[in-house]
Amino acid sequence: MDSITQIVLGAAIAGAIAPRQHRRAALLAGAALGTLPDLDSLPLALLTDNPVDLMTLHRSASHSLFVLPLVGALLWWLFKRRGGRVAQAPARWFWAIQLALITHPLLDGFTVYGTQLWWPLQPHPAMWSSVFIIDPAYTLGLLLACVVAWWLPQSPRAQQALLAGLLVSSGYLGWSLWAKHLVDAQADRDLAALGLAQAPRFSVPTPFNTLLWKVVAMTPQGYVIGERSLVADHGPMHFRGYPSNTQALAEVSGYPAVRQLRWFNRGFMRAQVDDGQLVLSDLRMGIEPDYNFSFVVAEGRDGQWRAVTPRQPQSGYRAPVAEGDIGKALAGMWQRIWHQPPPPRAVPLAADQAAAATSGITPAISASK
Repeated sequence: MDSITQIVLGAAIAGAIAPRQHRRAALLAGAALGTLPDLDSLPLALLTDNPVDLMTLHRSASHSLFVLPLVGALLWWLFKRRGGRVAQAPARWFWAIQLALITHPLLDGFTVYGTQLWWPLQPHPAMWSSVFIIDPAYTLGLLLACVVAWWLPQSPRAQQALLAGLLVSSGYLGWSLWAKHLVDAQADRDLAALGLAQAPRFSVPTPFNTLLWKVVAMTPQGYVIGERSLVADHGPMHFRGYPSNTQALAEVSGYPAVRQLRWFNRGFMRAQVDDGQLVLSDLRMGIEPDYNFSFVVAEGRDGQWRAVTPRQPQSGYRAPVAEGDIGKALAGMWQRIWHQPPPPRAVPLAADQAAAATSGITPAISASK
């Protein structure tokens, strides 16, 4: 999640656990602890300029549930030795420090980016993908609770506000998981109707809300994308097919950077050849056809691919949403939440994918019969 959300979550947790006479200090300490794991970006930037490493090493050791409890225990011991507030209420401060740290990676796990909760073990990073990285509905309640607690630190209302903020925000996460379940259940039925029952897929909410969702499923020729509004949509989901150079991706599958990306994003990536360069784009983050994370991993020479040090594409790619288009994109998203578009003309999946692969056209495909 974004830094502001992590700051107010850590502050609210520490402020609710520490004694009320320590509340302002606990709010500050919790805010610092809540943002501490994300500071791994600073040493990573000094150690490497490889963009694949920067992406996949972020949220690793600094977000591990094996590492953070040890860091929390060390910090607690050091401050307890110095006396002061931690020595006055050691049990409360122990849990305030621990939970302010541990809840950071747990909250990150609810996003689609991927969080390595079990580092140094190497399962796929957790990506429950039920909330967008910035979601005001989750953050505002915690922010308001921290403001109340700061201005009324000794009042019972401060504790009530903090507990209420934590309860409401946790309830919102519960709602996001239920919303995701509803979307996934519908997507499962409709993808099965398209012959994609076993296709790898993921769902993710669109920016700043949990009412409009995107579903991406991989196909032998590329991938399909569908949308679902929990407010407006009724009946089957409709999917649109897009091509990916799966042959080139298979040919470079053994390259270290490609293996690293496939482990990190679970294979949800698009392969495109641009001016003799093979570009892999993470399909989990961005708006078609532009994605936040794209990497040149190979160059074609004499009919074969040669691995290169990964780098960002220099041409042919732009930011996921151009600065001047942000307002237009948000307005379109808001409109889509409340209104279901007319269904596209149904096209058989095989024909759709063949047309997409050969001509670059991405006609709509529908689960309706």
